[in-house]
Amino acid sequence: MTATLDPPTSSPMKVLVTGGAGYVASVVIDQLVRAGHEIVVVDSLTSGQFSSVPPGLEFHRADVAEIADVLTPSAGFDAVLHFAGLIAAGESVQEPERYWLHNVAASIALLTAIRHAGVPRLVFSSSAAVYGDPMESPITEAAAANPTSPYGWTKLAIDVAMRHASAASGLGAVSLRYFNVAGAARRADGSWLGERHDPETHLIPLALDVALGRRASISLYGDDYGTPDGTCIRDYIHVEDLARAHLLALAHAKSGEHLIFNLGNGNGYSNREVIDTIRTVTGHAIPVVQSPRRPGDPAVLVASATKAAAELGWRPLKPDLRAIIRDAWDFARDRYSSPTLTR
Repeated sequence: MTATLDPPTSSPMKVLVTGGAGYVASVVIDQLVRAGHEIVVVDSLTSGQFSSVPPGLEFHRADVAEIADVLTPSAGFDAVLHFAGLIAAGESVQEPERYWLHNVAASIALLTAIRHAGVPRLVFSSSAAVYGDPMESPITEAAAANPTSPYGWTKLAIDVAMRHASAASGLGAVSLRYFNVAGAARRADGSWLGERHDPETHLIPLALDVALGRRASISLYGDDYGTPDGTCIRDYIHVEDLARAHLLALAHAKSGEHLIFNLGNGNGYSNREVIDTIRTVTGHAIPVVQSPRRPGDPAVLVASATKAAAELGWRPLKPDLRAIIRDAWDFARDRYSSPTLTR
């Protein structure tokens, strides 16, 4: 079935969200609900948190490989937001087969169901990991893709599959290549949405766990990179800013085209700088244990989001690293002081 795409509109849409119980997806869903869209969530709950799904939404506990049971021609979906997948670059080096199965094979099943159902829009949670160790900084969408981990290769493979699907069926597809996402967001009811990975692999929540006394130290992986202080440099983007880009991408999807946008602040912070900022925000010493490099970690990843600004009208509203960490810190303290929050 060929997808047909109406002109960009702010009218409510029926949107299927895969991996909707995850960190970024839950913030996107909150913004979609506020904007008046009808949301259906699919999540296996392997890593997602059911408490992150707003009460009252239609929810299916299922793997993306089974998506055709939900994404049927009669379901009437206007769009799919695809977040489901494994996300740890280091782990992917150790378990590549698992990443290709859960990320790529499942996404092919999703693309097949989308085509069969005639869904006109798809927005995909891609990654800056597709660029590997880039030759340029900040990185534009024209930079060569050369991933350094199986995780990055799986994201690139899905991007390529989406391009082919768009050309074949008229699908309006958008890949949003995230740089490092952090921070937390408040729902309308005042509750927090933030990072709750298990196990956690990201620097900011791990360091905040040290500040909370939940772990003794933070591991710093590699101090011999070709950067000013020897540690990796990353571009951090507030999760609320990232979420807004998804709503804009839905409105700007174009029939038969696959659009790619980098999403970041355009500023890089080394791992040491991030830890020092966390010390400042929390007022806690964060002991560091120096560890060897992790396989698959590029030295520098900093985004150019010029294309997103020009074509989507998107700009970060919360670019300050301290503000990003402050929100993450407020969420972390609330999470471990609330007796009612599912952890």
